[in-house]
Parts: sequence; structure tokens; C-alpha cells
Amino acid sequence: MERLVLNDLEAVIAISRRGTFRAAAIDMGVSTTALSHAISKLEAGLGVRLFNRTTRSVSLSEAGKLFVEQVGPALKDIHGALDVVRSQRETPSGTIRINAAPFAAREVISPLVFEYLRRFPDMQVDLVTEGRLVDIVAEGFDFGARVAPLIPSDMIAVSLGKAQRYAIVAAPKYFAQHAKPIVPPDLLNHDCIRVRLPDGAIFRWRFEKEGDTAQIDVTGPITLDEASLARAAVLEGIGIGCFMERDVIADIKSGRLIRVLEDWTQPLSELCLYYPGRRNQSAGHKAFVALAREISKKARDQNTNVSPVEL
Repeated sequence: MERLVLNDLEAVIAISRRGTFRAAAIDMGVSTTALSHAISKLEAGLGVRLFNRTTRSVSLSEAGKLFVEQVGPALKDIHGALDVVRSQRETPSGTIRINAAPFAAREVISPLVFEYLRRFPDMQVDLVTEGRLVDIVAEGFDFGARVAPLIPSDMIAVSLGKAQRYAIVAAPKYFAQHAKPIVPPDLLNHDCIRVRLPDGAIFRWRFEKEGDTAQIDVTGPITLDEASLARAAVLEGIGIGCFMERDVIADIKSGRLIRVLEDWTQPLSELCLYYPGRRNQSAGHKAFVALAREISKKARDQNTNVSPVEL
């Protein structure tokens, strides 16, 4: 058979990890057709089928499972060797992949990611946003960005700034027809924008004030699963919404939205960048961590209530 190439091996691992050709193709930056052709060619050369395909699903065959078990660790060793070589470069180059919650991505995109790209023009950043918490090592990411309590204990974490807060807001025209809530239970008498989490559960609004806590299962005319859609609904006066403060602070300052229950929305856990401890980091990886620490130090020096860098 023809000699195997590294991309073919990585394609098998990507498909087994992502579960579909389409998702794996997106990760690898190729078309689904090209990826399917590459796998078919590899299977023909090996003389075995690596994947069982139907119109609805893709799964590893027995040969495919054996292939992944053997090739997966070998690929990690190869990439580790490549990282050792790249770490000797004075100018970082290559790609780093980051997995972040949507609100966390909005926090890290500026100044961290944009500044990184300005400083190191030979680097590329692949930023993936999703609500579900993933194993960044198993999913092939270099970094994750989440609130501190969600970070696995075996990861190295770097604070990215002050703790987040929720903001409860509605449009002026909504409050022109409804009294403002004074305490969280008052929300049960209001139309609220409900939010569905990635696992299908409905988000319950959480409040705390002077030791008193409350979780409100709000009701309302619409349920959404994307923050920008929820914001649009609130701006239209459909009801009251709960957002990360950063996402609506400009609307509050401009008067497009009115904030309520502010004394009940206490700071949440801080946002952190995290990554697995590695003996050999690429130059690009080291530079990204160094910049994150630099930005964190500046934030602390400006008295922005940032906790120590290393958690």
C-alpha cells in the first residue's frame, strides 16, 4: 500500500473523537468530501474498514477501535516531538486551539487573543465556543476558558480578570407597563426570557444578598438558547432577561435597558484560562500563557479585584 501520511492518521482520530465526518472536517479545516475520500483511500490501502457508516451515524469498527488505541498514543508522541522542536524557535508560529464558554470567549477575545495575534503574526488562533464542558486534552484543545469551579484539578489555571456578575434587565417600555421587581420572588409575576442550557435544562436565575439566597424558575412567553437572541427579545420589550453583565453593560449605560435587583446579583467565580501541564510546550503556547499572565498582572495592579494568578 501507499505510505501513510500524518494527516490520514489524524483524520481517523478526529472522526472517532467528534463522532461525525462533518465535525471532524471542520476541526481539520477540510471539506467533508475530501475527508471522506481520504478515509476511503486509507481503508482501501489497509484492506479493512475502520468505520461503520450509515446515513445517520458513524462508529468505529473493531479494526478501527484497535487502530485508534494503537495510533492515538503514537500521534501524541509525534506531536510532542514536534512541540519540542517548535519550542526552539525564537518567533512563535503555528496554531493554538481554545475551547471556551460563549461568555468566556467574549472576555478572552480582547485584549488577550487580539493582542496575541498582533504580537505574533505567524500564529493562528482557533477559538471554539460551546456551553458544554469538554475534556480539552481528549478534544484536542491547547487551552480552555471557564469559571474557576469548573476547571479540573489537574489543570494549570491563570486568572483572566475580575469576577463576573449577572445583570437582570428589561427595556424601558416594558417597565412603563410593569412595576419593577424589588426582590427575586417578584419575578414570578413578570414575563421573563427563559434560557435553555446545552444539556436541555432551563436555567434557573440565582440571587444572593447578605447571606440570603434564592433560585427562581422564571416563566415567560419565549425560551431561547442563545444570548444574542435573548438580548434582542429583551430590547423589544418582550420581558425581563438575565445576562452576563459584560454582555449588556453598554445597553444599561445608554439607557436602552434598565437594570433591576442589582443588590441581589453578587460577583460570581472568576474566569480563568487553563491548560494541562506539559514538559515541552511550543513557543506559541508559552507566549500565550505569558501574555495571559501579563494581562492578569496589569488587572491586579489596577486594583480590579483579581485573585492570584496561579490557582
